[in-house]
Amino acid sequence: MLDQSLLLELEEYIELHLNAIKLSKSLEVYKEMDILESQIDVETFIGQRRKPTFQESLLNFIDSSGATDTEVYKKAELDRKHFSKIRSNTDYRPSKPTVLSLALALELSKQNTDTLLQAAGFSLSDSDTFDLIIQFCLEKEIYDRSEVNNMLDYFQVNTLN
Repeated sequence: MLDQSLLLELEEYIELHLNAIKLSKSLEVYKEMDILESQIDVETFIGQRRKPTFQESLLNFIDSSGATDTEVYKKAELDRKHFSKIRSNTDYRPSKPTVLSLALALELSKQNTDTLLQAAGFSLSDSDTFDLIIQFCLEKEIYDRSEVNNMLDYFQVNTLN
């Protein structure tokens, strides 16, 4: 059962993020399911929070770069079939190294790389050596995949394969 102070924090969070939906202070907890009864319209919530998919984000970055799909997937060292799967399947979730290879091929900034990673469900951590090396390369504008792999290999972490 949730205590009253936690419910008040939840109310503040929702007001801050949705600006339109307010929870009543008299929220009750469902006894059987342990979920809050609320008036939040799930479709509205999703509509307000949804960001572009990985596929949409990638294709937008490719279009704005002026490069062709072929140039990008070859520079990222992906095969045509793999790239075709990314392009044709909106629900496809590539691996983190694949996303990073595409970001390097597109020579994306750290901020744009973060956007692309988030669209695929990933992020760069400040507590992981692999991620720190990638961040270093992005900040120093080192986009050569083999040079990045050499750095990763030097620190004995997985490469972008």
